[in-house]
Amino acid sequence: MTVIVILALVALFIGLRLYSVLGERTGHEQQPILKPADPDARVGPQVSQPAPAPSAPVDAGDMAFVPTAGPGVRAILAADPTFDVAKFLEGAKAAYRLILESFWKGDLEAVRAHVDDHVYETFAGAVEQRKKDGLTLDNRLVTIEQAVISEASAERGAAILTVRFEADIAAVTRNAARDVVAGSLSDAVQTRDLWTFRRDTTSRDPNWVLIETDEEE
Repeated sequence: MTVIVILALVALFIGLRLYSVLGERTGHEQQPILKPADPDARVGPQVSQPAPAPSAPVDAGDMAFVPTAGPGVRAILAADPTFDVAKFLEGAKAAYRLILESFWKGDLEAVRAHVDDHVYETFAGAVEQRKKDGLTLDNRLVTIEQAVISEASAERGAAILTVRFEADIAAVTRNAARDVVAGSLSDAVQTRDLWTFRRDTTSRDPNWVLIETDEEE
């Protein structure tokens, strides 16, 4: 019996010593500082590095010009600091609609001041041929989906810009009896045109002149 009491006292003594050394866990103990085994295992707040800005897509809908046209655009700005890319494209889209609709109607007087002689003669020849064939165009420009500068240059006092238009056009050709011989007004066709404009940067005249038209293959 005496041995049991002595062993119990010894166990109690050891328990009290452990408690005094380790203490009671309350949830507010200071956390141990860990030494990371690798650079990524750090303790403390992490400072995030700013993500690199994404590069602009070459063919974005809201993009003013493709990257390859950038040097030419900057050269034009150097020659004419008043040049505004956004205003130019708005004017180019207005000219695109005006010239196409005038050509379809066969009335080119409204566009005479906006195109050079070569383009005017090409349009006039096509209109005259339609009349000889007894054909009329009943076309409609549904929407211009995109207009971006695909080429640009500044040389010898002239600024030259090529604009790529992507548009939906409903096209119908009728004969003298007004019968449809080609196309459909219910199905718009997507077209891709390349129109080149020129302006004399030494002149105070802000207007651009259409000097060439082409279709993108």
